[in-house]
Amino acid sequence: MLETTSLKKVFKKHLAVDDVSLYLDKGESVGLLGPNGAGKSTTISMISSLVKPTAGDVTWDGKSVVKQPGVIREYLGVVPQEIALYKELTAVENLKFFGRVYGLKGRALTERMESVLELVGLTERKNDLVKNYSGGMQRRINIAVALLHEPEIIIMDEPTVGIDPQSRNYILEMVQKLNREKGMTVLYTSHYMEEVERLCDRIYIMDHGKVIATGTKQELTSILSSEETIVLELDRPYPELKSELADLEEVHRVVETEKGMKLITPKNSKLLSKVFQVAERHQAQIVSVNVQIPTLEDVFLHLTGRKLRD
Repeated sequence: MLETTSLKKVFKKHLAVDDVSLYLDKGESVGLLGPNGAGKSTTISMISSLVKPTAGDVTWDGKSVVKQPGVIREYLGVVPQEIALYKELTAVENLKFFGRVYGLKGRALTERMESVLELVGLTERKNDLVKNYSGGMQRRINIAVALLHEPEIIIMDEPTVGIDPQSRNYILEMVQKLNREKGMTVLYTSHYMEEVERLCDRIYIMDHGKVIATGTKQELTSILSSEETIVLELDRPYPELKSELADLEEVHRVVETEKGMKLITPKNSKLLSKVFQVAERHQAQIVSVNVQIPTLEDVFLHLTGRKLRD
């Protein structure tokens, strides 16, 4: 349905996207994960025909989007990271404006406006100025605009950033409904690992402009199937402790967390005694230790060396 082939984008001397190939089948929900600066937004901009690639191609049903941008635009809805609304207008006035941009008018436009307002749960607030909406409500109207023309595929670029948990959950349930009940194809990027795990059939992980891994959650976590994760909670940060733990032969990677550190190690490595010895040398107080099966987040840390929000 949608495929990118060896996509590359250079801005002056900066290589933002390097040889990215990915595909979405009809009705799939696909996640695109990567730290800040990984090239996700640039990739999305090329897919949606907003940015022309330096090399490579994007095809929609076998037709080149690079050569003919119009082949995808009528089938595509895009929810950008930033709120793309006129805040001095009401929700209805925004929907009317963007609906006409899509070529909708008359009864067809009215019916679509009513439908998307109901979907995002804002029918009762449709005549309020967007500037008076909460952040979560603005995000929902942003999504409503992208759905006005009933696209076959929707690209959602971090649609839940900076909103309250209730609005976030509402949006996630709405995305699931669009994908599973209406068969809409979804390309979803997020800074929240649990969102991608909940919503997506397959996942692409990007870093430094490249796709470095792809697969289902189960396929990706199998990358660390012979390993385990030791989670240390510490009473405070110990920068020198991280360095010495990373030097241990059995430790494949050490990543700092909010409350301590994560160590990715071989299973049954009998490493804990060495960890306690190193901690004692640094007079580090270990609050708790937990040995876990590696998660998707652990795979991400293993592959990129960075947290998703770095």
